[in-house]
Amino acid sequence: MSASLTLVLLMSLMYAVGIYVMMERSLTRFLIGFLLVGNATNILIFLMSGPNGNAPLWTGGPEDADMVDPLPQILILTAIVINFGITAFVLALIYRTWWLAQLGDEGDTLPDDHAHDTEEDAEEAFRQVDEDDEAIQRVLDASNEHEDDPEPDPVQTARDTEVGR
Repeated sequence: MSASLTLVLLMSLMYAVGIYVMMERSLTRFLIGFLLVGNATNILIFLMSGPNGNAPLWTGGPEDADMVDPLPQILILTAIVINFGITAFVLALIYRTWWLAQLGDEGDTLPDDHAHDTEEDAEEAFRQVDEDDEAIQRVLDASNEHEDDPEPDPVQTARDTEVGR
């Protein structure tokens, strides 16, 4: 495959616009620039992948001579996955930044809902958890699910009865 002039110009334009947009201070513009640069890189790998040919499936026949190299395809798929992961991360950063901007002067501080609790309140809560744990342990001890002796193997029991043991 010879490199199409249209694809080369498109790739160059995407790199130029992507890098220019990434230089802005806005996270949204950074994300758009990053997506443009990532897609331009995919086009670059596609252009450098070589001539067209058969699918990269080994058949053992003479058509295997025209088989394309699968490495550029793998690199493009890997680049797409990495691009997607970083895009998700930047989107999370954009959302977090927006959320903090909506809070105003409060920022990231949240009121302490348990500031008025006393040590006796905390002990009462932990005592209830301990009582629940003890009740669960009593139920487990009373059940026959956790016996020390394992259940007899039904296959071995059947063999023993066949042999006459």
